[in-house]
Amino acid sequence: MRSRAPALAPAADLALLIDRSRTLHHLRQVHARIVTSPDLPHSAPPPSSSASSSPSRPHLLRFRPPPPPHPLPLPLPLPLPLPLQLQRPHPLLLPPLHPLSLYSRMLSHGLLPDHLTFPFLLRSCSLRLDLLSGRSLHPHILKLGFPADVFVCNALLFMYASCGRIDCACKAFDEMPHRDVVSWNSILSGYLRCGELDSALRLFSEMRERNVRTWNAIITGFVRGGRAREALDLFHEMQLSGGPCARPDKVTVASVIAACSSLGALDQGRWVHGYLKKHKLEFDVVVGTALIDMYGKCGCMERAIAVFDEMPKKDVLAWTAMISAYAAHGLGEEAFGLLKDMERNGLKFNHVTFGALLSACAHSGFVERGRWCFDVMKRVYSIEPQPQHYACMVDLLGRAGLFGEAERLIQSMPMEPDVANRFEDVKKVRGFMKERGIKKTAPGCSMIEVDGKVLEFSAKWVLEDLINEIEWVLNAINFELKFTNRLSKEYGDLMENT
Repeated sequence: MRSRAPALAPAADLALLIDRSRTLHHLRQVHARIVTSPDLPHSAPPPSSSASSSPSRPHLLRFRPPPPPHPLPLPLPLPLPLPLQLQRPHPLLLPPLHPLSLYSRMLSHGLLPDHLTFPFLLRSCSLRLDLLSGRSLHPHILKLGFPADVFVCNALLFMYASCGRIDCACKAFDEMPHRDVVSWNSILSGYLRCGELDSALRLFSEMRERNVRTWNAIITGFVRGGRAREALDLFHEMQLSGGPCARPDKVTVASVIAACSSLGALDQGRWVHGYLKKHKLEFDVVVGTALIDMYGKCGCMERAIAVFDEMPKKDVLAWTAMISAYAAHGLGEEAFGLLKDMERNGLKFNHVTFGALLSACAHSGFVERGRWCFDVMKRVYSIEPQPQHYACMVDLLGRAGLFGEAERLIQSMPMEPDVANRFEDVKKVRGFMKERGIKKTAPGCSMIEVDGKVLEFSAKWVLEDLINEIEWVLNAINFELKFTNRLSKEYGDLMENT
């Protein structure tokens, strides 16, 4: 006896099934029932928001509705269309224009968005740096009455900041009636992304509530902005602030290690490494690469090699960091030994890898190997040499005394050299600055670590305050050298006569 086909479920039951689905297979079954039920009533209630927004439902995060081949009417008219709800958690999995095209279709069907629609549309614009589309959504947010929704406004801030329009982000931030820590973090990241470190620091000092992402943003921003010493000061302030929301994580550690690398602060870098082990933070490839770079630049090759060997997983950046460390210390044979290991592990070289290899050749005097690297990077790996690669080759050839070949290489460069050789123009600009009383706001400085403390020496400060003392010390050294030289000469004459 043939079983009778099951009756079609009403729209309310289908909505409940969507809410209670636990696997992708279940969702596909419900979707198929919706598609094959064209006579569903138009008053179907929307699914619970927990089915589309709860982060504890990873099975929904993997669902990706395929884009329709041609415009079709929505199968189930809802206040928030089902395809738009299902695409919200992961816009990266969709075609670039799919969220906005869905939004356009949604409006054409007379359906209005809710507070969950705009954040993911704006997120899509942020990922593609699509300022034009993002700005076109701003009037919709205002007209539909969502300017007081913190979730929507935070997405708008992030979009403007990601697209480099910090002025628009600040205006939207000032107009927000309610702000949370995400709002402050968004505008802080916008300042840092635009290089306005002082503005970011002022905003940071005004923040009453800070979480670990706040601290990571300000520390990382100052490291990337070339103000590593201030980044270390911020890290120490983070430790003193205490609390579970200010507990350093692996992102904090990686940024602080990069700061120690820039300053040559080996003792502080070792302390951070110990902190990483003591608190059992994740030792991933990012942290490992930062440690290799720090130990290599600080002259501690034993530690760099030990970290490299301890890494459970290595990517091309970790291998390149180790090659760069060998190159900086003139260990060319070891660098090329790692190159062979990379080949055996099936890793593909990139332009940074070849830059490190050419640097190793320059410091080790490997002229033939340098020529080989420069040739295969273009001929075999299809990597066009960049100015830094030409600079390494010129350095290599110059050290070997092959000035003619170095000159021919410079003349064959497809790009203009980095230095314009316009020294007369430099002299004119300097003279103009002197006449107008223009001074450098950030004079050149050097840093050195002494007894675990990083000391900074500014060129301007030295010239104005210590010039007399420096002259006295130099004269004393000069006198000692002359006196020692005279004694050596007299002693040599005495030995010859004897």
